[in-house]
Amino acid sequence: MDTFVCSSWYNYAYISPYYKEGETIRADSIPFDPQELAYWAPVDVYTGGIEHATMHLIYTRFFTKAMRDMGVVDFDEPMLVLRNQGIILGEDGEKMSKSRGNVISPDELVAQYGADTVRGYLMFGWRWEQGGPWDSHGIQGVYRWLHRVWDLMLEPAETTGAPSEQEIADLQRWTHQTIRRINDDMEAFAFNTIIAGLMEYTNALQKAKETAVYGTEAWQEAIETLLLLLAPACPHIAEELWARTGRPYSIHTQSWPVYDPDLAAEEIVTLVVQVNGKLRARLEVPADITEEAAREAALSDDNIQRHLEGRAIRKIIYVPGRLVNIVV
Repeated sequence: MDTFVCSSWYNYAYISPYYKEGETIRADSIPFDPQELAYWAPVDVYTGGIEHATMHLIYTRFFTKAMRDMGVVDFDEPMLVLRNQGIILGEDGEKMSKSRGNVISPDELVAQYGADTVRGYLMFGWRWEQGGPWDSHGIQGVYRWLHRVWDLMLEPAETTGAPSEQEIADLQRWTHQTIRRINDDMEAFAFNTIIAGLMEYTNALQKAKETAVYGTEAWQEAIETLLLLLAPACPHIAEELWARTGRPYSIHTQSWPVYDPDLAAEEIVTLVVQVNGKLRARLEVPADITEEAAREAALSDDNIQRHLEGRAIRKIIYVPGRLVNIVV
């Protein structure tokens, strides 16, 4: 009773635990504030182990459907989205157990590397819904990356001169593309590619730090963005660096960064050119190229000219910014 009955409706009980509808219990009394229920329920995303599928998740659906039939709630399912996480195995590929002697102690890892390194590796090492075997070497990569982030933020750089407009634009594009990428990965629970994206962004900022763009407004936006995007995965080092770089307490009360589609847009794209569906050329063209200009560029390419020689063009299919297919 204390397990499956309570867990079958705790998501409703948490909404307003001290709610009391009048002094007397009536036949139409409900155990939670209807306004809070309208705001919080049903649950947006539920995460849990696959072992819940044939017990808890069935029971909580029973409770919700019963309350629906009673008129207590006006929806049919307790959760809108269900996501099951994978299992982290021992280094031998087997499920961790004391009898096998393959258990990894998180306390020892935290003592050696810090909590954020362990958190970061748990996100980076595997696809969240799949899991996989622990790799003692893999955690070293996350450890080194966080050291690079620390140095990037706190070690001064010596640069001279004024940055070019292109240097500023390149850095802004990296920043806003990274925000867009992390947003998409967060929604998809793709935590491993979130960490991979932040690693790539760190590398880009290390290169930018060696140029005159260092110290500019675009640079300040870039490092602030890195810390904000890092905060959910590695909250402690993000908070520490946020404070050490003179920003107001706390990073965890700041707004999530928003990307600008114009700043995130590529200046140059690769245009694939086909003849009768077969790849014959790749052209680097401006991202805002017109259809007429794309056709002209494709038809004037030397390799395309060779494949068109003596053949009549029936039609040209154009996919904006991506493809020109010449049918002969």
